[in-house]
Amino acid sequence: MIMSRTHVKQAATGSLIGLALGDALGFPTEFDDVPSILAKCGPWREMALPSPAIVTDDTQMTLAFARGIRTAMDGGVLGPAGLERPVRDEFVAWYHSPDNNRAPGRTCLTACGLLDGDRPWQHASQIGSKGCGANMRVAPIGLVPGLSDEQRAGAAQLQAALTHGHPTALAASDLTARAVRLLARGAEPLGLVGQLRSYAYENRERYLHRWLGDLWTFAHDPAPESFVARGWDECLEALARVEAALRTPSPETDPCLATGDGWTAEEALATGLLCFLLFPADPLTALRRAACTRGDSDSIACLTGAFAGAHLGAGAWPQEWAERIEYRSDLMSLGALWDS
Repeated sequence: MIMSRTHVKQAATGSLIGLALGDALGFPTEFDDVPSILAKCGPWREMALPSPAIVTDDTQMTLAFARGIRTAMDGGVLGPAGLERPVRDEFVAWYHSPDNNRAPGRTCLTACGLLDGDRPWQHASQIGSKGCGANMRVAPIGLVPGLSDEQRAGAAQLQAALTHGHPTALAASDLTARAVRLLARGAEPLGLVGQLRSYAYENRERYLHRWLGDLWTFAHDPAPESFVARGWDECLEALARVEAALRTPSPETDPCLATGDGWTAEEALATGLLCFLLFPADPLTALRRAACTRGDSDSIACLTGAFAGAHLGAGAWPQEWAERIEYRSDLMSLGALWDS
């Protein structure tokens, strides 16, 4: 296990490595149904990490967001003006990178192409898209210590809105970051969904003007409060499906049947959470369950790994797996920066 001889949890390292491991495990199974995955990989509880352990755009964009946060915080207190430009620059650099060849999402490509210039970011945001690209990369802001709730929520929603402007993408990203933060701080998995539902109710009509500017005016809602409420309501419905699935857990059943295939942000959150909460003390089994799903397997497993690693720390992952993951050096250096 990574750093298993120390008693320090290292939640940030654990979460980032877990995210990348889930990404690599789910990369070969994305777009396949469960029978096809079982035929290709064998029993799901024995799935092996691919060799080489190559990740997708999910990890690449997570690293881009993380580097943007680091640059912004090097410049002072984290705020919208200081965060937007570094994250925007990182996303554009990812867009132009020759390594951006891992089947990236259409929304991210379209928006990042539009971000490459001087137009206000709201004009690049894809207001109708709530794809999981909004929140598969958001975990780093849940791992940064010392932020206020407003900073964490604002940064989570802003990074989502740079590409995915739909209110459900904003709410799901905020909730994903919140879940990572709660787990990193020691929250018990048993009460996690309830805490997230309470947070959603509290923020249901709260539009973060300072962080989002006039984004809401690009939709057709009569007021910013009604704009954001649409997103929180969809996320509340998704969290209710997680609670229902956990009342009668069925680990051998494809989790997508209960909480959705994960192509959208609220379904990725819900199904990633479900896989983690089915096996909160067994992170490899949680990752394997997430990767053996009919939906967006890499993004689902990404989120499962981020939750499990935040909860259990760096020691959750076998050293033999962690040492082989692509971008390991970047993941470890960022994790060390934020471990507490």
